[in-house]
Amino acid sequence: MQQSVESLVRLLESYRGRDKIIRTVCYGSQLVGGVLTRKAEADVSSQRLGKSLLLFSAQLSHCRTVLRLFDDLSMLAYSHSYGLGASDEDKGIRWISVLTNVADQLYYPCEHVAWAADAEIIKVKSDKWWLFCTVLWGTSLLLGILRSLRVLLLLRRKLKRQERYGEGSSRQTRLHSQIRGELLSILSSAADLSNAIHWMPPGLLWAGRFPSWLVGLLGTTSSVIGLIQMNNSDS
Repeated sequence: MQQSVESLVRLLESYRGRDKIIRTVCYGSQLVGGVLTRKAEADVSSQRLGKSLLLFSAQLSHCRTVLRLFDDLSMLAYSHSYGLGASDEDKGIRWISVLTNVADQLYYPCEHVAWAADAEIIKVKSDKWWLFCTVLWGTSLLLGILRSLRVLLLLRRKLKRQERYGEGSSRQTRLHSQIRGELLSILSSAADLSNAIHWMPPGLLWAGRFPSWLVGLLGTTSSVIGLIQMNNSDS
């Protein structure tokens, strides 16, 4: 119990960790709130609690948007340090990563404009800017899935090669761990991509058809996976 509390405190002390905690609580509140408002039509108190949780979720989402006002430079620094990738890296992974960085970099200014328009700081309509954000986010997620699939292919080839030549079990264990990590990344990105499509204009696949609880479930799933991966990388 004490170790879990200490891990939570360490997460909250870092920006990335705090953002992941807020994201998990945000989607978790939407999940519970969506379930309560869906199933408790006759129960006034549960209905009221459900609506309060949905409002709380919306405020946490707005909080994350405001905090991301300061992420441009850190993203730019990361994109600059990655550049076109290492020369010894797989070409497919390199170019997918470069395109992902471009999509992520463009996302932030679009979101800033959308936020400023909603806050009436600038006099433009925010709808198209939020759409740009969703398209860029979805593009980044799709590229992330493609990258993980490429990494999985390379890892499986390496694993088969090691099994064929009877190389050390510790290396094989590490490869199995990396494969599990990539599978989790695909699951996380697929969950978020499903939500991104839901927020697209009506007429595209299942856009606008998800109930609140399903959006919360998918978001909570990807958030919990993100926490697990962050904890594993820190370990």
